Amino acid sequence: MERLVIVGAGLAAAKAVERLREEGYEGSVTVVGAEDRAPYERPPLSNDLLLGKDTDPTVLGESWWTENDVRLLTGARAAELDRGNGRVRLESGEWLDYDLVVLATGAEPRVPDLPGADRALYLRTLEDKDRVLEAIGAGGRLVIVGAGWIGLEVAAAARSHDVEVTVLERDDLPLQKVLGDELATHLAELHRSHGVDLRTGVTVEEVLVGAEGPVGVRTADETIDADHVLVAIGAVPSVALAEAAGLEVDDGIVVDEWFQTQDEHVLAIGDVANAWNVTLQDRLRVEHWDNAIRQGRAVADVLLGRDTVHDWLPYFYTDQFEFSMEYVGRPGSQDAVEIRGDLAANEFIAYWLDAESRVTAGMNVGIWDVNETLRQLVGTTVDRSELGDLR
Repeated sequence: MERLVIVGAGLAAAKAVERLREEGYEGSVTVVGAEDRAPYERPPLSNDLLLGKDTDPTVLGESWWTENDVRLLTGARAAELDRGNGRVRLESGEWLDYDLVVLATGAEPRVPDLPGADRALYLRTLEDKDRVLEAIGAGGRLVIVGAGWIGLEVAAAARSHDVEVTVLERDDLPLQKVLGDELATHLAELHRSHGVDLRTGVTVEEVLVGAEGPVGVRTADETIDADHVLVAIGAVPSVALAEAAGLEVDDGIVVDEWFQTQDEHVLAIGDVANAWNVTLQDRLRVEHWDNAIRQGRAVADVLLGRDTVHDWLPYFYTDQFEFSMEYVGRPGSQDAVEIRGDLAANEFIAYWLDAESRVTAGMNVGIWDVNETLRQLVGTTVDRSELGDLR
């Protein structure tokens, strides 16, 4: 019987084992997860759960694992990948033998090299969410370092609880490199209109720490008092296990379009995988819910011997105040943005186009059931004058 070990118990791992058992995979399967609970979805951590909604992010019910004969080890960390002998050592000392191993170790919050940064709040796990929610519930002033997707989603959630929020961003606009100037300006104005003190062009130099935790931040120009400090400046792939095992690492674990490393017995998926995308003809590491689902299912198909490759376009979504959107594609840094619809009402379509008027990405805001249409447009050449809001 083939022995499969999956290191990492996030969404990608859950979708992989679910597909395998649905499709009749008969090998033994062991999933190793560092957290003390079954796999769950992460998007609700910075949205629904912080907003106080009764949302269960669990992916597969507790009974599913026993009913489908999958061994789930929670609270277990992999300490060593012994490729020569085909086994994984856990911190507990237990060895897991494998014929195939899938690394789905995910990513972890980027901690800046600043004094006091290790005492700040971060948001990656359910335990992190509990700490952030406790801080929001305590009131006072929340300072958020970083105006990326997570930072802005937390800001929106905190404002819904009437918490005073200051967001500090190093760039001139939030998400400027992703959205472009016009849309980034729109998002900044939206947050400010809801009472977020959004400050851009700010360099944080220290998280100030008192007897019981952070009490503020020091920037290049001033000191800002705070009751709570959250750092949200992105994530880094969890590659230590792979790197120590001699696997190729470059902004994640390097894999081909079949999620294969240079070792035929080792694959990688999810946030940690820097995978070749046959559609984009480039390597891509994507940290989002949609990619985790797709790669989990795809690697299962690969293990089942099916003709499956990594060929889909990146997708993500966000909800911030009345700004709710879906985004698909991968624009270049010099692409132009064409907006169709009502920007002020947050009901519009944005198209990213290269110099040849080829669509590289699309975003629907407040207009639904059109993202698949945008996905089909990506890669095609269009007449800009004929672009509309798809309603």
